[in-house]
Amino acid sequence: MVKPLLDFTTMKQTTKSEPIALVVDLDDTLIRTDLLLESALVALKVAPLKFAAALASLRHGKARLKARLAALADLRADLLPYNEQVLELVRSRRAEGAPVALATASNRKYADAVAEHLGLFDAIYASSAESNLSGPRKAAQLVERFGPGGFDYAADAHKDLPVWQKSRQAIAVDPSPRTLVALSAVGVPCQIIQTPDKSSKAWRMTVLEALRPHQWAKNGLVFLPLFAAHMLGDLDAVLACLLVFIGFNLTASAGYVVNDLLDLEADRAHPRKRRRPFSSGALPVRTGVVLVPILILAGLVPAMLVSVLLAGILLLYLATTLGYSYYLKRKPTIDVLTLASLYTLRVIGGAVAIGVELSFWLLAFSMSLFLSLAYVKRYTELYGLQRNGVRWPSGRGYSVDDLPLLLTLGLVAGYGAVLVLALYINSPEIELLYTHPNLIWLVCPLLLYWVVRIWTITHRGQMHDDPLVFALENRISLLTICIAGLVVVLAI
Repeated sequence: MVKPLLDFTTMKQTTKSEPIALVVDLDDTLIRTDLLLESALVALKVAPLKFAAALASLRHGKARLKARLAALADLRADLLPYNEQVLELVRSRRAEGAPVALATASNRKYADAVAEHLGLFDAIYASSAESNLSGPRKAAQLVERFGPGGFDYAADAHKDLPVWQKSRQAIAVDPSPRTLVALSAVGVPCQIIQTPDKSSKAWRMTVLEALRPHQWAKNGLVFLPLFAAHMLGDLDAVLACLLVFIGFNLTASAGYVVNDLLDLEADRAHPRKRRRPFSSGALPVRTGVVLVPILILAGLVPAMLVSVLLAGILLLYLATTLGYSYYLKRKPTIDVLTLASLYTLRVIGGAVAIGVELSFWLLAFSMSLFLSLAYVKRYTELYGLQRNGVRWPSGRGYSVDDLPLLLTLGLVAGYGAVLVLALYINSPEIELLYTHPNLIWLVCPLLLYWVVRIWTITHRGQMHDDPLVFALENRISLLTICIAGLVVVLAI
């Protein structure tokens, strides 16, 4: 909402005269993100060695760093998360005949791209490789162009105080309490633009959404070895698995945040993912950068309480997740194998937690089943993009023409899991664990039904973005899993 004019002082009064110029900042004002951080993330993703060299240029000043990063990172202005309230302000002032300028400390390359995309600005002031247009430097340039008190200035942060001091009116966009207190001492009238989702409660809910707690259900795979080893009555084993579950939840959330930060542009081009907290601008990119190390350390604590080896498995899981986010997701076949291995690592973590040796059968079954689910995930993404007219998705190694192939490979992997289960039922090992091993045969048709149903739903375009979450939340899927579990219990 745009709040009424707050006149902190009577030192300057607004008058109805010639339309006064409106000057708008870019980062966290016109757009709901920080282009320096975004360009750094893109540069880190596309050219890590050159990114390191760019960081070294910081010793020559922030302007040089911004220029080096801008040379490495291309950002699509049409996909940036714009603040609609600020855009409405710009349009209304232009309709009144007021000149409108964009003044930003971001590199000129990005300022020009935004201005060209919007077509709303009469002048552009931005940083070059030699000059960082921020604070007093920006204030001096605007005073030179418009004169003292000759412009209204829309910005967001404490660093903009020198510019607000020289303006006729301050327009504060989602200001912090600290910024408002400092602004009250500046001596200019102030108009506040407050985004509805910027309250502290909304912020906490947005942070929680970024952690994707709905995805934590699939970390329940750590309990699979506990169930398979018939140790549900062992309280120490159950507690160990609970600690592993917490550790995987936090570590997985760190991976999700990293994935979102490295995939901002691709997510903004996606019909559903563009609503995610970071891609939509609901949560600042800098918040994600801070969250990642906190989540990693918090995840390692419960793992260390169980064993050092388990902490190592969590770090391996995290490294695999980062490798997937950074590079492997763009490689066909390798991407789905990586996803399947991430599911299997959860099972391995559960086995390590309770001190049991994983059998060949469980590993083979897990890899086959999770490979099928990984193909479901990729098929679902491509199907959704096909419906939106996208042929080659950004950041993926597939085209929509590969959909029939993915369907075939996914079904074959699912049938492979059924075959592994059937072979296990005929193996000598099963008689050591089950009193009535022949009952386990009933699980085979249940699993076959479950796999075919998952793929039928996927083929119809009705699948959740994450098939394992769907499998653990869908009522029929849950009922099938519960019946299979009951059969296994009766066979013991």
